[in-house]
Amino acid sequence: MTQPDSYQPARIPQATPALPVAASPTSQPVATGLAMKRRHPVTVWLLWPILTLGIYHLVWYFKIHKEMAEFDRRRAVPVAGPMLVLLFLSWTFIAPLVSYYNCGTRIRNAQRAAGLQATCSAGIGTLLMLVFGAGTLYYQIELNKICDATGVPEGQQVSLYV
Repeated sequence: MTQPDSYQPARIPQATPALPVAASPTSQPVATGLAMKRRHPVTVWLLWPILTLGIYHLVWYFKIHKEMAEFDRRRAVPVAGPMLVLLFLSWTFIAPLVSYYNCGTRIRNAQRAAGLQATCSAGIGTLLMLVFGAGTLYYQIELNKICDATGVPEGQQVSLYV
């Protein structure tokens, strides 16, 4: 059997490697922001809070909210409010849990803005806060994913995709 000159064998589609980010390679940045600081999760979770008798947790909570506000200026991220909730309303027990849940949601939004797959779970982070404050460890690991993806030092401009 002869084949016509225009015959081409069928191509088998090849699997493309999965991209670690949610943004496609052809997507263009839609905004810019400032890179966040990469912190060691165990140091943030145990060392500094023990050395400062718990004060560092409030400082860390303030700093991450400030960095998230500078990272994506398109979103309204309160800076001092969440820390003040922990400071003055911790006796209510419910207000800090709501604040921690909202923090996890903000981290998830920052991951999306960085073009990453949103892996931060606000519910898991809030529940881990009840277990030796391990939510701090979890949230810092999730924030470090953003820092690793951008790959630039703190305060440098980064591109945002969503």
